Amino acid sequence: MSLKVAVQMDPLEGINIEGDTTFLMMLSAQERGHSLWVYTPERMALETGTLTARGRSVTVQAVKGDHARFGPWEVRDLSEFDVVLLRQDPPFDMAYITSTHFLDAIHPKTLVVNNPTEVRNAPEKLFVTTFPGVQPPTLITSDLEAIYEFRARQGDIVLKPLNGAGGSGVARLLADDPNLDAMLDLHRMISREPVIAQKYIPAVTKGDKRILLVDGEPVGAINRVPSAGQIRSNLAVGGRAEAVELTARDRELCGIIGPELKRRGLMFVGIDVIGDFLTEINVTSPTGAVALKRFTGVDATVVMWERVEALRAKV
Repeated sequence: MSLKVAVQMDPLEGINIEGDTTFLMMLSAQERGHSLWVYTPERMALETGTLTARGRSVTVQAVKGDHARFGPWEVRDLSEFDVVLLRQDPPFDMAYITSTHFLDAIHPKTLVVNNPTEVRNAPEKLFVTTFPGVQPPTLITSDLEAIYEFRARQGDIVLKPLNGAGGSGVARLLADDPNLDAMLDLHRMISREPVIAQKYIPAVTKGDKRILLVDGEPVGAINRVPSAGQIRSNLAVGGRAEAVELTARDRELCGIIGPELKRRGLMFVGIDVIGDFLTEINVTSPTGAVALKRFTGVDATVVMWERVEALRAKV
């Protein structure tokens, strides 16, 4: 089966092919005989119910500095494609949300991965709260008094922006840290959104596990270990990836959330696990597939394409 695949992403020219999951998805698709066409979200246009984009056909190769060769610019009706990969990076802001509304115009006739409606309905740090018993103690609010009361109960806490990504804006505050007011002021200067206060989990010093799931089933995991003296383990801010096995608790967590991911059409998902706790369910543009393949030989993007092909064969 040869599929016509459009990829909605940040500019392909500027990515780091040595760690980019979207690039690995494209390589895998090409190796399986699928054609690729790429565009950026601001190039979409919705006119009288028809969704088009201005983009280019592309062939990719794992050659640093020469990883993409483009055809000419053209405008195409996105409903003509078999699959659209929704892969631009956060922030999960109104522009991102609008792009999911646009893609609703073609899904599911054109299979959008992940389902744009459910991407919009599953903000990554809020979605996890719908599964009782999986999170550490967590508060999401703009109420300053509530945050102080939460810290008084929990002791050390971690403060995060609600719709941040890549570890941006994450800070640990000890039980007697005098900087809580200042941190909350900074959050208010940046955004009107609530913040997340979460009980600090000491196990984070041993790593933050990224587990990739395809159609609700775990494919594999990597461990992201923070640099010395840091709590942020994201690879984008200096964390180190290492091989890791799934534990019984990891599989239990996947079993709790997996059926709901499948039901919603959230096909390619990355979850973050610290110790025994699930902290995030990443549905927008989850990463980790390149490191997983490097450490284990398991290519989560191949598993994804096998599932996509099976779904398109039924159409």
